[in-house]
Amino acid sequence: MRALLVANPAATTTSARTRDVLIHALASEMKLEAVTTEYRGHARDLGRKAAHEGLDLVVALGGDGTVNEVVNGLLHNGPDPDRLPRLAVVPGGSTNVFARALGLPNDAVEATGALLDALREERERTVGLGLAAGTPGTEDESVPARWFTFCAGFGFDAGVVGRVEQQRERGKRSTHALYVRQLMRQFWEEPNRRHGTVTLERPGADPVTGLVLSIVCNTSPWTYLGNRPLYASPEASFDTALDVLALNRLSTPAVARYATQLLTSTPERGPHGKHAVSLHDLTDFTLHSKVPLPFQMDGDHLGLRTSVRFTGVRRALRVIV
Repeated sequence: MRALLVANPAATTTSARTRDVLIHALASEMKLEAVTTEYRGHARDLGRKAAHEGLDLVVALGGDGTVNEVVNGLLHNGPDPDRLPRLAVVPGGSTNVFARALGLPNDAVEATGALLDALREERERTVGLGLAAGTPGTEDESVPARWFTFCAGFGFDAGVVGRVEQQRERGKRSTHALYVRQLMRQFWEEPNRRHGTVTLERPGADPVTGLVLSIVCNTSPWTYLGNRPLYASPEASFDTALDVLALNRLSTPAVARYATQLLTSTPERGPHGKHAVSLHDLTDFTLHSKVPLPFQMDGDHLGLRTSVRFTGVRRALRVIV
């Protein structure tokens, strides 16, 4: 088996010594080339090269951002699960949503052992992914399409992600406390929290207007707060298209209610109420805004957008589990 290991040296929960141990363990089972990423987008370039060269396997060692880049490299020319290299993930970030949603241990050493067992037992699954692109006929139509593995957000939650990234660039560690602090700051400074500017349009249905927050989920849970899974869209699955949780009001009482529901959410029940909109298994839809809003995918802030077109693509990539 020819394999490539893409390792992010800035991954928050792995050290150089840990990476060396993992590389040695994997190399004992396969013909392995290990490359450490050197710049933003490097993991995407490596994934694209691996697909072009017809490798059997690409292992992403890092957080959700590293996984997202590798996936976008592998699918540069579109999904083809029977031809493309399989993907394996060794979690090394602070949250590791994609790896944990696949049922992998949230520890790099344990996950490597699970990966080796899965390869010996030939355990894999084909997962669906989300694709986001600029909407034709809008000022964002030239924005390149990009794949995401577990979630995207347009509006409030993307603003929180952007604030966290700014803090990390200033040397702050990515912790759950940091996310909570930035969430509160985003809430108090959110100019549209009572009157949303986002409209959701989908074929065969009336538009949903006045949205403040819009979370697009490709799997469940949406994210984790420490060891606690948070279920924004409990029905979301790698085997279906995309789910959406949207809120049309973020007043103080509404935030308190929906935050409590999110913290106590389960695989059977997520946030609900008169200000919540939940949509399941959407293949094609668009989010428009009257004003530019923050946009994020897989926890990576991508700047401001006024319109994003989403596509849920079933059976897009083979993953070792």
